Amino acid sequence: MSHIPRIPPRHSPNRGETDTRPMPPDPGPVGPAPRAEPAIMLPGPIILFLAILVLIQLGRGLLSYGEDLDVLLWLAFIPARYSDLWVGFPGGLAADAWTFVTYALLHGSWAHLITNAIWLVAFGSAVAKRFGPLRFWLFTAATAAGGAALHLATHFGENIPVVGASAAVAGLMAGACRFVFDGGGPLRMRRTGASDAAYRRPARSLLRTLSNRSALSFIAIFFALNLAIGVAGSAVGGVAIAWEAHLGGFLVGLLTFQLFDPVPR
Repeated sequence: MSHIPRIPPRHSPNRGETDTRPMPPDPGPVGPAPRAEPAIMLPGPIILFLAILVLIQLGRGLLSYGEDLDVLLWLAFIPARYSDLWVGFPGGLAADAWTFVTYALLHGSWAHLITNAIWLVAFGSAVAKRFGPLRFWLFTAATAAGGAALHLATHFGENIPVVGASAAVAGLMAGACRFVFDGGGPLRMRRTGASDAAYRRPARSLLRTLSNRSALSFIAIFFALNLAIGVAGSAVGGVAIAWEAHLGGFLVGLLTFQLFDPVPR
């Protein structure tokens, strides 16, 4: 049984008699009520991007081998499309163009997708907050196309399909490094909580970005890791890594950031 303690009666400071006046009501907390934080902190474009990737992967899991092969022929990036030695790819000239981007929506496995999703959330969120939906999607498509272009230049005529959002994610990483390392930027303000203003600060020029030790170290590590993968001929789960596409996406993101950036310098 719960025990409810008795509250002793108050005594008047001037007389020895009991004060029977009622207690004043509790005024409650002073000041405005705290603002409720949203349950999901990710920007809308990132949530939509993740949803598209997951739904496509789920849908491909329901297809037969032949049907899934058709999906690859229609949407994956295949360098052999652009060689006179290979004919018969579906989609014609239109597919020759759209596969520069659509390959980024396909993945070789769930592990492949989850890995890209982690990096997408980590770096793409900052770019999405700064660019807004339209610029984010255009920038992502441009970096994916840049990755496909460099892969085509180094693997011309090969009939091995390339899939995965890695090149686009690499471009978003490059875009993020153009502003997150600056003073007052999101990474500099993370201890006190980065406000929207941290994502709207004018970005430095590319030359000044390269003079930022943190940004330069990030870029150098990215290139070193990918070049090491290429030299070592590394493979994960028996599927070769298209490291040239990573470099292509990163370079496009680094060099074209200013064209998409809505914040004046």
